[in-house]
Amino acid sequence: MKAFTQIAKPHEDILEGRLTMDVFAADLWQVVAGKAPVDYQDGDLFFRKTYPTKGLQNILDVARKRLQGKSGDSVIQLQTPFGGGKTHTLIALYHKAEEWNAKVVVFDGTALNPNETKPWEELERQLTGKVKATKGDVAPGKEKLIEIISANSPALILMDEILEYATRAAAVKVGDSNLAAQMLPFMQELTGAVSAVGNALLVISLPSSLLEHYDEYGERLFQQIQKISGRMEKIYTPVEEDEIAGVIRKRLFQKVNERQVKEVVDEFVEYARNEGLLSGDEVAEYRDRFQKSYPFKPDVIDVLYKRWGSFPDFQRTRGVLRLLSLLVHDLLDEKIPFIRLGDFNLGNDEIRRELIKHVGQEWDSILAQDITSRDSGAKKVDASVGDSYRPYKLGTTVSTTIFMLSHSGRGERESSIKEIKLSVLDTSFSSTVIDTVISHLRETLFYLSDEELYFTNQPNLNRILLTREENVPPGALVEEEKSMIQEHISKGKLSVYIWPRHHKDVPDTTDLKLVILNEPEPQMEFLEKHGETPRVYRNTLFFLCIDENQKEPFYGFVRRSLALRSIEMDKKLSLTEAQRKEIKNKVKTHEQRAYEEVRKYYRKLFVPAKGGFKEIDLGVPTFGEAHIDTEVYNRLKSEGELLEKIADVTIEKKYLEGRGYVETKNLLEALWKTPGELRIISAEAFKEGIREGVEKGLFGLGYLEDDKPTCKYYKERASVELAEGEVIIDKRLCEKEEPVGVGGSGTEKGEGPGRPGTSTERGTGTAVEEYSGLHLKLTVPIGQVSNIVRMVNFLKTKFARCDVAVNVEIEATDGKLSRSEYEDRIKETLHQSNIHLIDEELK
Repeated sequence: MKAFTQIAKPHEDILEGRLTMDVFAADLWQVVAGKAPVDYQDGDLFFRKTYPTKGLQNILDVARKRLQGKSGDSVIQLQTPFGGGKTHTLIALYHKAEEWNAKVVVFDGTALNPNETKPWEELERQLTGKVKATKGDVAPGKEKLIEIISANSPALILMDEILEYATRAAAVKVGDSNLAAQMLPFMQELTGAVSAVGNALLVISLPSSLLEHYDEYGERLFQQIQKISGRMEKIYTPVEEDEIAGVIRKRLFQKVNERQVKEVVDEFVEYARNEGLLSGDEVAEYRDRFQKSYPFKPDVIDVLYKRWGSFPDFQRTRGVLRLLSLLVHDLLDEKIPFIRLGDFNLGNDEIRRELIKHVGQEWDSILAQDITSRDSGAKKVDASVGDSYRPYKLGTTVSTTIFMLSHSGRGERESSIKEIKLSVLDTSFSSTVIDTVISHLRETLFYLSDEELYFTNQPNLNRILLTREENVPPGALVEEEKSMIQEHISKGKLSVYIWPRHHKDVPDTTDLKLVILNEPEPQMEFLEKHGETPRVYRNTLFFLCIDENQKEPFYGFVRRSLALRSIEMDKKLSLTEAQRKEIKNKVKTHEQRAYEEVRKYYRKLFVPAKGGFKEIDLGVPTFGEAHIDTEVYNRLKSEGELLEKIADVTIEKKYLEGRGYVETKNLLEALWKTPGELRIISAEAFKEGIREGVEKGLFGLGYLEDDKPTCKYYKERASVELAEGEVIIDKRLCEKEEPVGVGGSGTEKGEGPGRPGTSTERGTGTAVEEYSGLHLKLTVPIGQVSNIVRMVNFLKTKFARCDVAVNVEIEATDGKLSRSEYEDRIKETLHQSNIHLIDEELK
């Protein structure tokens, strides 16, 4: 779509920024004095910028015919709301009178001083150039007025703001009465005189709103003047409601391309209909209104004229014109296809002042906090809805729209989501994102009502929360943090120590210990010392530390949690039922999120390793988990850093191979003491690994006698005590020579390794064929590996030596694996399992 400035060209005063109030404030007396702005002083220019409403055309037609002596009403009363076009109509009559060769009398009640000027004297002076027949404080009779008017007809008498004059005239003494009292008979005689003269016309402007009647006495005068003039006058309305858009467009824009307007409007209306914001019945009416109001969306004019225009001191026509001229000038460089409520730049001092002078100066700081300042809630939402929407500044646009809809002299302020969507929408984005924006604004702004979508000058829960948050003492944050940790400890298989002040506070025992530190990494002293002595059992410690990148959001969460509970418990705080319910829901939500937040902060796990620590990032919390120590325990198991059971083959290959025996107690002690060694959850788990190895015949179990191992258990269930002198023994030292066959050496001709021999099956005397050895090469499907393991275990019970080597090729593609993952999860697993890596190719 084209920018609106390419379709509707503003008048020069708007393009040049000549937007002072007097440009839009029509002043009849200044026109008479020749001192008005050129827009009003020059008749031709005045009518070029004046939209010919039906009411104005009708009044001009009636006046022309009356002054030509043809027909028509002798008295016209202009009665419209404040700023409804009365003065503008009087100026139009003034300029037309010259064209009609009529003399003009102008009486402006705000410009004339009752102490110096009497209305009847001013009438004679302007018609004759002197004051003679009417001079004095007492109003003249009808005959005298007829004589003066008829001698100077055709005569047009324009009386503006006479109520203002009459109110001030009450203070001017005239005998036992006052000048205001003389105004009443004068108006009565004047209306009769004008009626009697066939080509004279009296036009009176009176306000229609009681709020403009100044005081109680002024109201009585208003009613009396209405009663006097009402006998022979007709009331005319210069501007009807459906003509306001035309008046505004004519005054602000010198040229509008209607064909291009239709193209833009049609495209938007179709888009809005597809978005579900306009029904079939609404499309035609909205299209018609938009074409008349373009470049403004229809709601821009409606809201200013009806809502803001209902404030007592808001002059509808000139006030709307002034605001919209400032708005257009502010948007001249913006490449937008039309102007929305959300395009009001509340950061513009002039625009903001024009608005808040009607609602209160406190809104200056409210707007700064919620919409206009760099760190306002709206600006935060601008950036939070995603990069693709950032150019549209939807946080600012939506909140500005809500603000503009929030004010009315009649108390009307709330608006629907559909109304806001239709106002904010353009064809560049879907209306569904506006729902997200509103949701974010509700969580961010301080003066957006908690009840409905409108701004209020009373702080909402967000503001109350922020105040409570600001008053949370640092000590309370620390206490709550520790409490959150304690609440999420299960007291399971790891002994947990929270924030120990000194390394001596962590016992030097064989128990597995999780030390939680409010620091980014542990100090080596915790690993190496226990008070004044060196720490012995170093491989039993794990350290959980904080992620400093999560420090600010974590403490923000804690602070918000404390503030919410504070509000919930404060029974003296004046909250609505809906607000109390919302607080209760927020408290519950924060309780549910507590584990997630504390775990996101405490996520760096340090495990003792050779030369220091190995760091493991726990990442995001596990769904469904609610205990820190349980999650750490499970992660250590999955990383191979903690074993619930030590494999018998690991004992054989890693600790016994190349040795005749190993003392069980010393081996377990070494595992507990040496950083980076295998860790098992308990001594019982170690015992079980030994028992299984002995039962399978991988090694034997016995005792040292005279420093020599004596095998007590082999290929049977052993009793492991971890006592002094108890040893795991190489299986070859435990095996005893057994006969190969009954009555023979087992080495007859034809026998040997790999060749069958014969023996007698025990208890039967039947000859059984036997093998003294075998060599197999297999291709094993991945799902059948466990069967091979069982087969090998069986063979180990039959043969003194059974070597198995499995060659495995792994090809992994179509994915990504970091170097740290490869080192920690692949190579470390191979190392822990004593698997030799023959070849590797990394791509």
